[in-house]
Amino acid sequence: MAVELSRLQSPAAIQAALDEFSRLGRKAFLSRYGFGKSRDFLVRDGKSGQLCDSKAIVGAAFGYQFPEEGPLKPADFSGGEATVVPRLQRLGFDVVRIGEDWSSDEVQAAVASYFEMLRLEAAQQRYTKSEFNAQLRQKLSGRSKGSVELKFQNISAVLHGLELPFVQGYKPRSNAQLLLRQTVQQYVLDQPGLVSQVVDAMEEVKTPDQQAFHASVVDPPTLETVVQALKEGPKLRFPRKVNWAQRDEANRKLGRAGEQWVIGFEQRRLADAGYPELFQQLDWVSDRLGDGIGYDILSHERPGQHRFIEVKTTNGGHASSFIISRNELDFAAEAEDAFHLYRVFQFREKPRLYILKGQLADRLHLEPIDYRASFRRLVA
Repeated sequence: MAVELSRLQSPAAIQAALDEFSRLGRKAFLSRYGFGKSRDFLVRDGKSGQLCDSKAIVGAAFGYQFPEEGPLKPADFSGGEATVVPRLQRLGFDVVRIGEDWSSDEVQAAVASYFEMLRLEAAQQRYTKSEFNAQLRQKLSGRSKGSVELKFQNISAVLHGLELPFVQGYKPRSNAQLLLRQTVQQYVLDQPGLVSQVVDAMEEVKTPDQQAFHASVVDPPTLETVVQALKEGPKLRFPRKVNWAQRDEANRKLGRAGEQWVIGFEQRRLADAGYPELFQQLDWVSDRLGDGIGYDILSHERPGQHRFIEVKTTNGGHASSFIISRNELDFAAEAEDAFHLYRVFQFREKPRLYILKGQLADRLHLEPIDYRASFRRLVA
């Protein structure tokens, strides 16, 4: 019997089917529901970027929305451009014709559009992401708004992997096509002036005019597990002329400005906690003694209980990586719950903060980036 697909109205049901496809794998999923491989159209999983067989997904999703009727069989409905494709698109999902992933021209247009947003953001100039999305779609081959959003998130993921700034509104999402990775890297190599302008702007120190401490604390990013791509050939390195003395001074200014902001935050926090007198005992240790003690500010939890604060400041976004020393990690383990890492981000615009408490090894992915070289080898 033919089933009216217009009854399928639940994006959540489609996503549940996509999640099952990801969990079981393509072969097992198709076998479970009795479908063959799609000949023409695949639907993209917005979570992972994986392409899935469109008709099989719709059939399984029907069972998620109508469990009393169960999933549809291949003979229950027709697939293709006139039925399954518009139903998935109306529910907000990106459908791709097999063999027609983003072309080189489309990818280049997307990368150019993204970097223009990044340039405007670094220069603190207003722009509207939806307008950029609409303008880009006029240059593409029938791509949906959601498809463009995902591509921008893929670009963020490539830049994040290169340890470069990315547009804050587009959280990095991996599984970018190889062509996109190559195009982003080539754009970075071809536009060193623009990249330098963006990086320098993100490290510029501008103390906020409005020191809004209320409602500035947010949850830290979650620790994500990703599959590391196999490395083909040597690591790509980007040549760039840098005045390292000037850069170190800029970083020191940014770090100091962030610590000053945290001192104001602590003043408000202690007052709100009912201990305003404890602010008089606050010690800006790094300013008085310099770095190396394992934390920057000695504050208080309550009378008789210390709070050791290490401050990490960036003009970048919520998920920006940061450098932490072995000394700071060791001190965090020693101080346990008395240690608090204050990650201040979006400092130039409207400072926000998340706090990591206690030992950090289980909360962060730690990657060694430098080594101390000597001619003395330590043995047990």
